[in-house]
Amino acid sequence: MTAYSIPLLALIVGLVFGLGYFYVLKRSVLLLLQPGNRSLGVALTLGRLILAALLLWQAAQLGAIVLLSGLAGFVVARFIALRLNKEATP
Repeated sequence: MTAYSIPLLALIVGLVFGLGYFYVLKRSVLLLLQPGNRSLGVALTLGRLILAALLLWQAAQLGAIVLLSGLAGFVVARFIALRLNKEATP
């Protein structure tokens, strides 16, 4: 295993997690806006935040470079999610 493999893996995990995070964010917002099923939206929001905190904590345990690599993947996922949402809105 090279010195770059763990940060590269953190970048990929951050990207995949970020894409899932922003998909669940969109779903939870849509559920919270509907009058009937708000408890599922709240549960998705809490689960999303807890999972993000656990993932960032685990990355921080592995070192600053791993944490920054994971965060970079998450920021790239945010950019992708914003671009996809911009194309979907009129």
